[in-house]
Order: sequence, then C-alpha cells, then structure tokens
Amino acid sequence: MRLEVVEGEFTVSKVSGMHEVNLAAPWLFIGRTDAETSVVCLSAHAPVHCLAREDGWRAFRVAGQMDFGLTGVLAGLATVLAQASVSIFALSTFDTDYILVKKENLSKALEALASAGHEVEWLV
Repeated sequence: MRLEVVEGEFTVSKVSGMHEVNLAAPWLFIGRTDAETSVVCLSAHAPVHCLAREDGWRAFRVAGQMDFGLTGVLAGLATVLAQASVSIFALSTFDTDYILVKKENLSKALEALASAGHEVEWLV
C-alpha cells in the first residue's frame, strides 16, 4: 500500500462551538457529536480559544481513493504501528484514511510501515 506523508504540523483540539473554528483553513477536519466538537487542522490555523488542545502531530494518508468495500486497511496500519509502540489519531474521509502520529514518532512509524511492505512517499 502506498502512503503519503502530508506536509506540515497539525493540532487536535476540542472547541466549545464553531465560532472558534477557521472554516477557511486549507486543511480542516471537524468531528461533531452529541458530546463534543473536535477539530484537526494545521497548527498555524488552530483555534486560539479552545477547551483542550494537543499540538505536535504529523499526518500521512493512504494514497488515492479507497473503495467503501475495502476492509481492514486502517486496522492493518494501526496494528503495525501498535506493534512498534506508536500511538495514533485516525481520521477517515470520503476518499481515504489519515493517520496522525506525534512528530517525534514519525520516523519510527514510517520505518515500521516500510518494514511491513508499505511504500512511503513524502508530499512537498
């Protein structure tokens, strides 16, 4: 499987409302449930006022569009990373899956994935 490392550092935050979120940010993922609203974006565009914030994430994604019928893709990647003692924050979009790891674990994560037979490409 081909993985693409996304350029930039990301922040995961929990906000009290959408008024905190820069909807014009170039990279933005919002998860909203009955219990919370979470935002993932480039750190430069992270909400200033938030309930909680975790900086220092790097991201990579499964390259290309994934068919909805595929099973086990995210689980397989997560298993490799768990075996390498790398914790993840996972996101899924219509097209593909994204995995965020703390920036200090990025090299370790990519080495583990490459050793498991995955191809890693850096996006610039």
